[in-house]
Amino acid sequence: MWRNFAAIGVAPDAKIAAMETFNPLSDAIPLDQIKRVLVIKLRHHGDVLVSSPVFSVLKNHIPQLEVDALVYADTAEMLTLHPAVATVHVIDRQWKKLGVAAQVRAELRLLATLQARHYDLIIHLTEHWRGAWLSRLLRPRWSLAPQVKGRRRFWAASFTHLQSQHNARRHMVETSLDSLRRLGIQPASDERRLTLVAGAAAVARVGEHLAGFGLAGGDFIHIHPASRWFFKCWPAASMAALIDLLHEEGHAVVLTAAPSNDEKHMLEAIQGRLRRPAFSLGGRLSLKEMAALTQAAKLFIGVDSAPMHMAAAVGTPTLALFGPSGDQQWGPWGVPFRVVSSGRHPCRPCGVDGCGGGKISDCLASLPVSQVLTAVHELLAP
Repeated sequence: MWRNFAAIGVAPDAKIAAMETFNPLSDAIPLDQIKRVLVIKLRHHGDVLVSSPVFSVLKNHIPQLEVDALVYADTAEMLTLHPAVATVHVIDRQWKKLGVAAQVRAELRLLATLQARHYDLIIHLTEHWRGAWLSRLLRPRWSLAPQVKGRRRFWAASFTHLQSQHNARRHMVETSLDSLRRLGIQPASDERRLTLVAGAAAVARVGEHLAGFGLAGGDFIHIHPASRWFFKCWPAASMAALIDLLHEEGHAVVLTAAPSNDEKHMLEAIQGRLRRPAFSLGGRLSLKEMAALTQAAKLFIGVDSAPMHMAAAVGTPTLALFGPSGDQQWGPWGVPFRVVSSGRHPCRPCGVDGCGGGKISDCLASLPVSQVLTAVHELLAP
């Protein structure tokens, strides 16, 4: 290649510039013609959070751009206050409980709001059918969605670009960013960080909680032991044994859980096994307050769940316990971390809801406390 440059008289310092500006995509979008984009991510909290670099990269590469998001209402706090996000539009899954007429009115209000934004580009990050309908109704100049097996004419005709998704070993952050690569936008390595902003109110509220415990920032370990899917969780007895050892070593531990009864019961099961109780904020924090708490911790310990991604997003060293789900796709991103998983179960990651569908995963139940404690020591080492 370099000989070819020389043959046509290109100066050496122009070689790199030519390489940098070359784009092999014949259908790359002209960035200078985009003023407003809608990014659609209709999934759970962690899924929304791992897509946060998409917004940062778009804004970095197209400074004049207004980047909007469309997410479910209960996940909106994953993106509100994001410095690259102009507006977070929401779909409330509770609309369906209001009756048909009220639901239709809510949907029409949302559609009118989106139409008024006059999007030049729609980036749809999942296979949800709503993305195809919105692309047709909003009629942006460009639109992108993933290729979906079995969907052909209607799906493909709804978008100008389709993104291939065939690598099960690729982290979901990179898979989300592949949507931009497909459009001709190449993210730099320092642009791929997760972003989650807790906000001043949440920081202040968490500071009050910590002061009540006699704690301050950086002097405690935050443990969130539960997930909405309990087959991803370490047994309560094992978690309690780990916390007892951390207490013996002089570490303060703050436990959290979602306000669901199942997660509260898990905390009670752990606390009931401890030689002395850990501090607990179970069921008492908003998502922004959870982020503020984790940001103040010296270490986060948890399972494959949204709080684990939140810990990575706020820059806290993260220890994640993985069982049937895949850490290559969903592990902590962009921070010092350790993934603890079973090396004795070649069947993992299986994606099954417990062995045989029984809601208990042997690969997690068999994880020794000593292995987890060793990972704690590695992350806390100076």
